[in-house]
Amino acid sequence: MRKKIVKLGIMGGTFNPIHQGHLVAAEIIRDEFKLNEVLFVPSGKPPHKDNNEIASPRHRWMMTLLATATNDYFSTSSIEIERKGESYTYDTIVSLKKIYGEEVECYFITGADAIAQISTWHKVENLPSLAKFIAASRPGYKLDMEKIEPSFRKSTYLIEIPALAISSTEIRKRVKEGKTIKYLVPEVVEKYIYKNNLYR
Repeated sequence: MRKKIVKLGIMGGTFNPIHQGHLVAAEIIRDEFKLNEVLFVPSGKPPHKDNNEIASPRHRWMMTLLATATNDYFSTSSIEIERKGESYTYDTIVSLKKIYGEEVECYFITGADAIAQISTWHKVENLPSLAKFIAASRPGYKLDMEKIEPSFRKSTYLIEIPALAISSTEIRKRVKEGKTIKYLVPEVVEKYIYKNNLYR
């Protein structure tokens, strides 16, 4: 029987690829907010990204699965990958509430740069009633709360994560240039990238 989840963290992202910064952020936030579980949800077709540089959904889901396997509090969902069309946070949270129960308290974890663009998100006006939002930022990144959609200010938490200085963009660039990515991503993810010839 599934353990009772009262507080669910939903870690949304492209995870192209997932890296140590994502994992450190999820663990620190899990501990800080006393979450029962952090569910990693790789996006299927992100509406705000250039899809040309993105590894296939299957590869991104598999890397996320491998990266999170050793943490008992982490799990991975393919809900956005299986959904047809573009991936919207609203649809994901509504679907997860049906799975985990309407009473579950959802905490949507994403990057501070994504939160800054929240006014452009699908069905944005419905989101504050569905979940609290945690904006994880790298050191030195300043998020101007005044620029955030007013309805989100009360339900958005900012947290600085030193490890988020690592970026997926930098990792893809290093792979392309034949440079090492050891310790920037979990070892299983590093091996998967090379084995499947990703980001070349």
